[in-house]
Amino acid sequence: MAGVKTTPEIKEITKIERIGAHSHIRGLGLDDTLEARAVSQGMVGQKEARRAAGVILKMIQAGQIAGRAILLAGQPGTGKTAIAMGMAKALGEETPFAMMAASELFSLEMSKTEALTQAFRKAIGVRIKEETEIIEGEVVEIEIDRPATTGSAAKTGKVTLKTTEMETIYDLGQKMIESLQKEKVQAGDVIAIDKASGRISKLGRSFARSRDYDAMGPATKFVQCPEGELQKRKEVVHVVTLHEIDVINSRSQGFLALFAGDTGEIRSEVREQIDGKVAEWREEGKADIVPGVLFIDEVHMLDIECFSFLNRALENDLAPIVVVATNRGITKIRGTNYKSPHGIPIDLLDRLLIIQTKPYSEEELRLIIDIRCEEEDVEMSDDAKELLTKIGTETSLRYAMQLITSSYLIAKRRKAAEVDIEDVSKSYSLFVDVKRSTQFLIEYQDQYMFNEIKASEVQPMES
Repeated sequence: MAGVKTTPEIKEITKIERIGAHSHIRGLGLDDTLEARAVSQGMVGQKEARRAAGVILKMIQAGQIAGRAILLAGQPGTGKTAIAMGMAKALGEETPFAMMAASELFSLEMSKTEALTQAFRKAIGVRIKEETEIIEGEVVEIEIDRPATTGSAAKTGKVTLKTTEMETIYDLGQKMIESLQKEKVQAGDVIAIDKASGRISKLGRSFARSRDYDAMGPATKFVQCPEGELQKRKEVVHVVTLHEIDVINSRSQGFLALFAGDTGEIRSEVREQIDGKVAEWREEGKADIVPGVLFIDEVHMLDIECFSFLNRALENDLAPIVVVATNRGITKIRGTNYKSPHGIPIDLLDRLLIIQTKPYSEEELRLIIDIRCEEEDVEMSDDAKELLTKIGTETSLRYAMQLITSSYLIAKRRKAAEVDIEDVSKSYSLFVDVKRSTQFLIEYQDQYMFNEIKASEVQPMES
């Protein structure tokens, strides 16, 4: 009908999360006795490797492993990166975890040894303890006076805070008003104000307001009204990495340098002064060292200079736990003509605790496919999962994982509720695996440019 306005469709906005190859990993999946559960925290199989990683984890948490190094060695697609991610998750938020691919070192605008030094210091945390004056109380009332004119007149206001024993009114400046508005503080909230920095933290909502449904959401945390004095001294603990301290002290913009991106090379004198200062803090009981984990993937891509640096750096007092991973067999050490297991010099291999990963069984492949379907929110029939498992056994786990989303899109196109065998088969025919691609190259090699290999010289692909 003419003149009638239609109500626009309102779509629900949901949080979009990035789904990556290891986004389902939540930990190592071990019980209290460090025995690996069959399926737990996103981990499947690799029981011996996970058990060994669990022992290392306990040593890290006890602070008894600084300066050691661990090698995760195994064929491609056997869960080396997954185990490293599991260790990082199990260590918790406080323990620093730095991750890098060895090939990154050769594309940075700094020397290889400087890049490695920065990576090492990103994986070493300093737990700093300091006492600070705070005002902690429940907000009774907030009054903000907005000037009638739109000129340069600043806002003024007052906030009334109370504890179980006292109540006080505080005058508010412009910055404090902005902080209160940014944190969306209202009457009934329990807040803490750092007197030195003026930072406001919302601790939760008072239990006295638990029936006030208009001013709370589903994730509202209720806390007791603070006791005693409004102003009190409190010990604050925060963890920063040595690299962050290096950057702050080596750049003219100080703290803002952390957000500037390219840090460049840092002078050795700056690091020596920082190490000296941290040593002083440790003696005075103001700080502790938190040795974190540095994970270097594709470690065979490092050259002989980097390996020599690692050998020396591992002996340093301030060294993190270095976890390296490789899928190479006996191969040349980069930068030399010598061959060595995993492409790593023997003198460095002697320092490493080596954890081996083994290929997954067919049952384990099926469990991983189940987990990945759930993670990617794909409904798939049991028959389709069986076919994917068979494909994964004959080709590779990674190839089977890649077919999940492509099969889902094919099923979606025919408006199906779940992925079926025909969708997986169609996806399998559209995207070839390494074996079929190699076979195609052998058959049609004469039609390709710069073909220098004969059919008799091609080695059969292992499944």
